[in-house]
Amino acid sequence: MDTLRALIADDEEHLRDYLEGQLKTAWPELKVVAKAANGLEALRLIDEEAPDVVFLDIRMPGMTGLDVAARLVAGAKPPHIVFVTAFDQYAVDAFEHSAVDYLLKPASLERLEKTVGKLKAALRASEPAAAAGITAATLQALLQQLGGAVPAVAAPAPSLQWIRASQGEQTRLIAIDEVIYFQSNDKYTSVFLADGESLIRTPISKLREQLDEQQFWQIHRSVIVAARHVAGTRHDFRGRLMVQLKGRDEQLVVSRNYVDLFRQM
Repeated sequence: MDTLRALIADDEEHLRDYLEGQLKTAWPELKVVAKAANGLEALRLIDEEAPDVVFLDIRMPGMTGLDVAARLVAGAKPPHIVFVTAFDQYAVDAFEHSAVDYLLKPASLERLEKTVGKLKAALRASEPAAAAGITAATLQALLQQLGGAVPAVAAPAPSLQWIRASQGEQTRLIAIDEVIYFQSNDKYTSVFLADGESLIRTPISKLREQLDEQQFWQIHRSVIVAARHVAGTRHDFRGRLMVQLKGRDEQLVVSRNYVDLFRQM
């Protein structure tokens, strides 16, 4: 079996380091590949590192651990999720009666070993996180038990058809069918077309929400490619999976979290 990978998300650095140290004792084969200080950073690092197990603090600034988990379980291949909480025992009862595993801060070695045992059993069974009980319905019920508000799910917006982009000193109206791929930069998103490159201010995360996922594939946190322009894939000398485009020289890196898109190619 390949080395198992983990991510720890907690807004307190000393607690991140403490949990990492406890894991080295309870599960020495597990490699902590990243640590995040908030929910947004956790999502970015999960995208980049594709960990097998994620330890999520419940209360983080901006995006909570429950918010992050809800985003993860909506994906095609969610990691195994363990919540880390400082809630009192009354609130912890909500976790006890759900299928979600949790650790009470600071996690004792004895309690952590029980969690490790559950995770190892699920991993041996190749059981996806959703099948282990980490589902959208579970999270909603958990929020209700903890007294949190559960926001309504908005209806999906229609797919994007046109883009208004800058090209030099001109503004250009681009039909979505003209796009070969999008690539985000520091302040802009580049739109690559057959006849050149244009710039838009829309973040790639917002574009993803507006694009038809059957027609546009996200292959990296900073790249979305039009499926009809994909010629194939290859591995480079570093072992990274690369997307080859029809009629173009550049090749695009596929991050770990999106490799499964190309398993059948």
